[in-house]
Amino acid sequence: MTAVLAAGFLIRVPEIPILYETSRNLFFHVPMWFTMTVVFAAGLIFSIRYLISSSMRMDALAESATMIGILFGFCGLLTGSLWARFTWGTWWTFAEPKMNLSAMALMIYVAYFILRSAFDDPEKRAKIAAVYNVFAATTVPFLLYVVPRQLPSLHPGADGNPAFSDLTAPELRLVFYPAIIGFIGIAVWITQLRYRYIMIKLRAERGSAPTQL
Repeated sequence: MTAVLAAGFLIRVPEIPILYETSRNLFFHVPMWFTMTVVFAAGLIFSIRYLISSSMRMDALAESATMIGILFGFCGLLTGSLWARFTWGTWWTFAEPKMNLSAMALMIYVAYFILRSAFDDPEKRAKIAAVYNVFAATTVPFLLYVVPRQLPSLHPGADGNPAFSDLTAPELRLVFYPAIIGFIGIAVWITQLRYRYIMIKLRAERGSAPTQL
């Protein structure tokens, strides 16, 4: 992953109107959203598995995946804001639906943890959180992909902006695709660490005999 990031800064990028050297942000901004989507999808699967099995392991995995998804989502917003500053002249604009709807999607997921904190009973908390997580996951495709396509946008592909095909020139793909794989790998690793922490904490609270995680 270090080699990929180093290549992202050192590789020669093509002359793309409006973007120019900021096109290097492609190696960070877009993979963040890919990673967020993958981890949120994993959280959805774990929540559904919890509703089927009532296994606290599935709840711990769902909570871990959702937290890491939010982390990468905020990184996506941050890198997008930096890109906006250099290409649109502002850190944030309410004229760009993708930015605002992405922030809305993340707030829905932040509410997931607020909801979890409202219950002391682990089983009740896990069940309600799982149901909410299913609802939250269904909003992502609409807020991030369906609705923005129906509205005017400043993002690549819209009027006055280079198409996304310009951003995937051969020299950029050499770093772009490995970056996606690398960030997803990091997300999986961090999710596993968070999951192990939750299980150890849960066993300590219940006084359960330690078993291999």
